[in-house]
Amino acid sequence: MVFHPQPEPGQATPWAFPAPERGQLSNGLTVLRCHRPGQQVIAVEICLDAPLDAEPEGLDGVATIMARAFSEGTDKLSAEDFTAELERCGATLDAHADHPGVRLSLEVPASRLPKALGLLADALRAPAFPDNEVERLVNNRLDEIPHELANPARRAAMALSAQLFPADSRMSRPRQGSQETVERIDAASVRAFYEAHIRPATATAVVVGDFTGVDLDQALTESLGAWTGSAAQLRPVPPVTADDTGRVVIVDRPGAVQTQLLLGRVGPDRHDRVWPAQVLGTYCLGGTLTSRLDRVLREEKGYTYGVRSFGQVLRSAPDGTGLSLLAISGSVDTPNTGPALEDLWAVLRTLAAEGLTEAERDVAVQNLVGVAPLKYETAAAVAGTLADQVEQYLPDDFQARLYERLADTGTVEATAAVVSAFPADRLVTVLVGDASEITEPVKALGLGEVTVIPA
Repeated sequence: MVFHPQPEPGQATPWAFPAPERGQLSNGLTVLRCHRPGQQVIAVEICLDAPLDAEPEGLDGVATIMARAFSEGTDKLSAEDFTAELERCGATLDAHADHPGVRLSLEVPASRLPKALGLLADALRAPAFPDNEVERLVNNRLDEIPHELANPARRAAMALSAQLFPADSRMSRPRQGSQETVERIDAASVRAFYEAHIRPATATAVVVGDFTGVDLDQALTESLGAWTGSAAQLRPVPPVTADDTGRVVIVDRPGAVQTQLLLGRVGPDRHDRVWPAQVLGTYCLGGTLTSRLDRVLREEKGYTYGVRSFGQVLRSAPDGTGLSLLAISGSVDTPNTGPALEDLWAVLRTLAAEGLTEAERDVAVQNLVGVAPLKYETAAAVAGTLADQVEQYLPDDFQARLYERLADTGTVEATAAVVSAFPADRLVTVLVGDASEITEPVKALGLGEVTVIPA
C-alpha cells in the first residue's frame, strides 16, 4: 500500500492588523479605507457625533429611535421601498446608539457597493422619519423594556450603572431609554435631534474590503460626498465621576433559583499605558475557560457554568482621557451565592498575594495574539475595530501596536494591572436573586453595606 506524503507545516506568515488610508471628502466627511484582497463583501461603518449625553433632558432613547429610523425611508423612497432596494443590493444595514455616538453598519457585495452607498447616503442626507414609523419604533422599544427588566444580566447591568454614576450623569441611566423617557419621543423630537447633531463635517466613514474593479473615490464622491451640512466642532466630552466604594446591592427576585452576579468599578480607557497589561491580566483572571475564576468556581466547586472578567470602554475624549467599566459577571445557584462570593474574593486576594504564573501569562498571550488573524478574517471585523478607534480618539495603528505590546508584556506587569483593576475592597457588587435567601449569607462576608431594592 502506498501512502501519500504526510503534509508538513509551512512557514508562518507574518500578520499585522491592517493599516487604513485616511482622507476627507469635500463636504468634510473623514474617510478611512482599507483594501483587503479577497474580501468580496465590503463593510462600511459610519460614526456620527451624536453621543447619548447629547440627548435632551427627559428624552433618553431618542438617539436609539433615530438610529433605528434611518432605514425607515428617505425623501425618495418609502420605508418599504428603501428596504426592497437594500435587498436588491444583497445589503444589510444596521444602526445603534451608544455613549460615544450613533453607528451605522452596512455590508454589501463589492459589485453592488455604489448602489448601496447611494442608499446609505440618502438615509443620512434626507431621512424621512415618518410619524407612523417613528411611533412604531417607539412602541417596539416600549415592548422591549419589560423583557430587559426580566433578564437578570440586563437588570444587573442597569443596577450597576445606577450605583456607579451620579443620577444626573447619562451613564447612570439605560442606554436605550426607560419607559418614562421613551414614551415622550415622537417624530418631531427625532427630527430635532437629527438636525442638531448629524452632519458630514463631524462624521467618519470606514470602508473595508476588496476594492479591485471598484472606483471607490467616484462611488464615495457621488454618494456620501453629496451629503451636505453645516460645519461644526466635535462636542466636548463632559467629565464623569464614579463611586466604586465597596458595597452590595441585591435586586430582589423572590423565588429565583439562580443569582446573577455583577461586580464592577471604573478604570482607565485605552489611552492609558496600563491598558495592554490590564487586558492580559484580566484575561488570565476570567477571560476564558482556563482562567482562575472558572477553574475555582466552575471546575472545582461547581457553582456556575462560567464566570467572566472583562474591560469595556465607556467613553473617551480627544484629550486622551476616558474611562472603562471593569467587571466580573456570571450566575450561581441560589443556595451557593454566599460560598461562591467568598471563593471569588479568595481568588482576588490570592492573586494579589501570589501573582500570575508564567504559564498563565504565556497561554493568555498565545490566545489573545494568536487568534487575531482569525478574529479579523472578515471585512466587518476590521471595519468595526477601526470605527471603535475613531470613536475613542485613538491613532489608526492602535490595534496593531496593541498586539505588539501584549506580546511584550511580562507576568509582573500583568499581575500589577489586574490587581489594580479588581481590588477586593473597591468593587460594587450587584446580585439579582432571591433576597430572602441570599441577604444574610452575603452580609456575613463583610463586603460592605448591603442594600435590597425591588426588581
